[in-house]
Amino acid sequence: MSNTLKIYILAIVSFLVGTSEYIISGILDTIADSLGITLAAAGQLITIFSLVYAIFTPISMGITSSMDRRKLMIFSLGLFVIGNILAFILPGYGLFVMARVIMALGAGMVVVTALTIAAKIAPEGKQGSSIATVVMGFTASLIIGVPVGRIISSAFGWKAVFGGIALLGIIAIIIIRATIPLIEGDKSVPLVKQLALLKKRKVAIGLAITFFWVGGYSIAYTYLSPYLLHVSGIGKNYLSGVLLIFGIASLFGSKFGGFSTDRWGVQKTLIGGMLLHIIMLVLLSVVTNSYISVLIVLILWSFAAWTSGPTQQYNLATIEPESSGVLLGLNQSVMQLAMAAGAGIGGVFVEKISLSSVTWIGALGVTIAIGATMALSRAQSSTTSVEYKKA
Repeated sequence: MSNTLKIYILAIVSFLVGTSEYIISGILDTIADSLGITLAAAGQLITIFSLVYAIFTPISMGITSSMDRRKLMIFSLGLFVIGNILAFILPGYGLFVMARVIMALGAGMVVVTALTIAAKIAPEGKQGSSIATVVMGFTASLIIGVPVGRIISSAFGWKAVFGGIALLGIIAIIIIRATIPLIEGDKSVPLVKQLALLKKRKVAIGLAITFFWVGGYSIAYTYLSPYLLHVSGIGKNYLSGVLLIFGIASLFGSKFGGFSTDRWGVQKTLIGGMLLHIIMLVLLSVVTNSYISVLIVLILWSFAAWTSGPTQQYNLATIEPESSGVLLGLNQSVMQLAMAAGAGIGGVFVEKISLSSVTWIGALGVTIAIGATMALSRAQSSTTSVEYKKA
């Protein structure tokens, strides 16, 4: 089996993990009715997953840093499968929360390990594209996994969704065991030294890029549906189609981001993508009551926003190559925290100022991310210059 096909297998695994995380938003009402809880309580299932993912992924990746990557993938997928099986068979809200915690513990390690394996088995000069393929699998869960999960839930009940994910996870374990080679892990990094990575200027700036880019995106994206209805003037009948097209554009953006990284480099791809990201957010606040114009802006926004995904993953993996697994784990945590922060900040501005303000605040966040990208480039150039002089 070619390495390209193996990378697509990793993308499918990433798709399963993404679906398990985001499916709650698609069946929130069904879960609330079934368990006899409020929508707010059901919504906490998303928050719990994100927090566990964010807090424990870097810790887990640090503890297992020296472990063979294939064995780690099988172990973490197994944990993820157990969480889904428990969600399928156990009754009640409290036990479902426990199942979500176990899912999240496995999910974080699965995604980071998939990204690490993809980078290591990729052909020379294709690391960016390979990472983009895995990221694209995760992104596809928003576009395909959530609506398909909704259909399955309507036909067989919401628990069937998690039963199906568990079954596919077991199949994935078998395939990975048979196809992915043994890959040596990173040098073991104690937890104290992992946290010490954050003291390194380049690492801190690199993670700041992720926080402000994803945070800026999340501020606007969280409130996209009401924004389109009440500010852009998109009718309810068109909303589902618009959101679907928005999601498809993100897939193309992720793939192009990987291609661009390999072709033109990290800095040009990040800055170019984020500049277009900012322009489209500003234009979205200007363009109203024109279905075609709004749709074009949304397509370009989604495309631009997601070109940064694989590029930033690759960027962090190369800052400290010997700690790439730990850094990718930290990056996943920062992404989850940025999404939560973006949603919270956006909510404050919606409540205190107006719904239309979220695109401008989001654009400000992405602008800060551009500044951080330029600062990282200067820091790396300075380090290279010092090393050259020493040589």
